[in-house]
Amino acid sequence: MTPKAVFWDMDGTLVDSEPLHAAALASAMRSEGLEPPADLHERALGQTAAHIYAMMREEFGLTLPFPDWIERKYSHYLADLSGLRPRPGAIEIFREINALGILQAVVSNSDRMVVDANLSAVGLLYPGMKTVSRNDVREGKPHAEPFLRAAWLVDVDPVEAAVVEDSIIGASAGLAAGMKAIFWPERPGMRGPAGAVTVNSADELRAALGLG
Repeated sequence: MTPKAVFWDMDGTLVDSEPLHAAALASAMRSEGLEPPADLHERALGQTAAHIYAMMREEFGLTLPFPDWIERKYSHYLADLSGLRPRPGAIEIFREINALGILQAVVSNSDRMVVDANLSAVGLLYPGMKTVSRNDVREGKPHAEPFLRAAWLVDVDPVEAAVVEDSIIGASAGLAAGMKAIFWPERPGMRGPAGAVTVNSADELRAALGLG
């Protein structure tokens, strides 16, 4: 059954931005004399900037104040978005859903400036588009608030909405909001949180959304 609204995560789900985020985070660490761990990408996936900053301080001894740290990280990230690409199949499905008149929103743990820059870079920012960034809520994912705000923005009952996520943190937030959570990991075969529907391809995602 097709939901009345679909809420998309951005990084790693709609756009293949996770490698750029990982590279920017590693560059920011090295600029402070810190050595990025081999599993940095996995540990940062889906997390808020505040959570990552806390990890930098507690585990790696970062002393830079948060405003300076986040500016350093984003300066690396936003320096060149020419390599940013849509996730194969994702934007096609997004546009198909739009054509059907189904409500949609992008819900991200990234800051507003990154949300707008990413969506613009892949040609997915348009007038009237509904987006929720980390700046728009008190609590980021895995809290339910970002998805509940999206439901409020499009005026739909949360139980009639579906969430598409590539991270366990994001899928858990969708479940916490009472929505159907579709877990579409970067690497096929990963297990999602209990209660989520796991898909491993764009075709499986279309089927999970009731698109045939």
